[in-house]
Parts: sequence; C-alpha cells; structure tokens
Amino acid sequence: PGLVSSSWPEDGHVVLENYQTRYRASLDLVLRGVSCDIRGGEKVGIVGRTGAGKSSLTMALFRLIEAASGRICLSGQHIAPLGLHDVRGKLTILPQDPVIFGGTLGMNLDPLGEKSAVELWEALEHSHLKTFVQSLPDKLDHECGEGGKNLSMGQRQLVCLARALLRQSRVLVLDEATAGVDMETDELIQKTIRREFRACTVLTIAHRLNTVLDYDRIMVLDSGHIKEMDSPRNLLADKNSAFYSMARDAKLV
Repeated sequence: PGLVSSSWPEDGHVVLENYQTRYRASLDLVLRGVSCDIRGGEKVGIVGRTGAGKSSLTMALFRLIEAASGRICLSGQHIAPLGLHDVRGKLTILPQDPVIFGGTLGMNLDPLGEKSAVELWEALEHSHLKTFVQSLPDKLDHECGEGGKNLSMGQRQLVCLARALLRQSRVLVLDEATAGVDMETDELIQKTIRREFRACTVLTIAHRLNTVLDYDRIMVLDSGHIKEMDSPRNLLADKNSAFYSMARDAKLV
C-alpha cells in the first residue's frame, strides 16, 4: 500500500494484458486471455450473451476476483500489488441493484461527510433529483428507510448516480445499471453520464444495445474472449460481425 499518489489514476487509462481469471482454484477460467487498451476518457460498451464474462471483467477490475495470469494496469500502475482500498477507492460502480443504506439522503450521497451542502445539491440537480428532494419536508435529512424502501427503484438508482458524481472517479463502471429502471430513467442516466463524465473512462455492461450505440467502442465478449472490439459504426457496417447479429435480434438494424 501507499504505492500510488492521491491523483492516481490521473487519466483513467485501462489496460488488460492477456488477463485470465477464475472464481475458485478448482473451477474453469471465466476470462481466457483478455487483452485490450482503453484510453483515458474512452466510453466502451461491453456486450455478449449470458455467461460471456461481462460481469467477471468488472469484478476483476475491482479485484473481487484475482488474476490467474496476466494483469490489469490502471494509468500505468499494475493493480494486483496495491491495497484493495487504494484500488476500489478510485473506481466507481453503478450496480444493477442500487445500494441504499438505512439513513438520511445526505448520508447516502456522501457517506464520509466530505462534501458541502452546495456540492450535494449540485449532484442532485445533475442527477435529476433536485425537484424531488426539494419537495420533501426533510430535504437532505429525508430517511431513505431500510434498503431505500422510501424511494422508488428509479429514485434509488438516481441517488447512486448522484453519489457517483460526488466521488469524481476517473473510471466509472455501469453494470447493467439501468436493467431495472424504465426507459425514461434510463435515458436520464445515460444523458447525465455523457455530460458529467465526459472526461472519465466509462465501461458499460449493456443489456439494451441502444444505450451504447454512441459509445467510442464496443467490446463483444464470447466465452471469456474478446470476439471483436471496434466502433459501433464499423461493427454495424460488417454484416458478419457478432455485434451486427445482436443488433438485428434487438431490431436496431
């Protein structure tokens, strides 16, 4: 620990070098030699059928599973020797099931109490929650309830988005973050990410292909390998590409 500066990862540059991982020593590999170079600030959509290795890739980034071989580098720093807290503290994930703690809205946005009220309200505005929170009698002191039961599913996800905005990480991972919300909330989230995370590296595991059609590149995973990785335009122009057939199944082409 203590190997990295407080400004790391400066540019959010993510490199995987022949990366392999499995969930337990006795099990088969779930990622089988993944190599890619994701530039800082690049927006990459990760797609593939169930079991292709999409979630394993994000778990590997957060070191919920460790490398069997190969490595992941973040802004030039190999992440395996670092303290877990150093790595996870620098990445932000919007998971499929929004995590809301029993407690106030303000505490949920800023669990460590590091931000000013001005910053909290700004984050609420950017995540399209400001009007809602202003309408609450207790505003930021509104009790979210156990697991956020006093909020709708869409509101819970937007609270997580506001929390992500406040963290200002260089790397943002969306793990099918909008699977459980309606199209309208999905669009709000995507719009905010495009605007507020412009300078950040964004990796999105997408279940609705249309959410990543305007990303810089698409990574198509298949049985733990990268099958293809290119701009959506190039992949869609190739009628033999796996991405084209997925887009056709989704009636997008």
